[in-house]
Amino acid sequence: MLGVGSLLSQAATHEAQGSSKAMEKSDHGEAGNMEKSQSKRDASPSELIDARIEDLDHWRGEMLSRLRALIKEADPEVAEEVKWRKPSNSMLGVPVWSHDGIICTGETYKNVVKMTFAKEASLKDPSRLFNSSLKASTRRAIDFHEGDELNEEALKALVRAAVALNESSAHRKSASSTRARTEIS
Repeated sequence: MLGVGSLLSQAATHEAQGSSKAMEKSDHGEAGNMEKSQSKRDASPSELIDARIEDLDHWRGEMLSRLRALIKEADPEVAEEVKWRKPSNSMLGVPVWSHDGIICTGETYKNVVKMTFAKEASLKDPSRLFNSSLKASTRRAIDFHEGDELNEEALKALVRAAVALNESSAHRKSASSTRARTEIS
């Protein structure tokens, strides 16, 4: 896993190498812009999430890593993304897991790791995992604190239900756009 410092150091080294190559190319009449733009390429979302986990203190990093593993177990086709990159989160952003839309995010705070589900106000929660944002109209969250035990099977069931909800929404959108195109024709 790469830490924030490692990623930034690699980017700076890569940037310096790109600049010298760009100058060599410009001596030969070639534009160095392509080399510079490649050197500024961001790390992959998975690498950024790895760095985020490594950068966290002991229990929060372990918890986010366990949640990530459970999400991947529940949906092997899940896509990892990083959104909302800003200085307040060390430019590492917020881990986001998607499948036909956002399933959930993994936010970290001083005393909590928060797993926020995007559309879960419409999901049933028979195991009563949701314990935060309960009055929100669309999203629900689970706050994990140091020492909390995970109900892994219930959490994976919740992720699978969120994927199914996203897939049904994507199917309805696809069907309605097909109908609209047919009606126009």
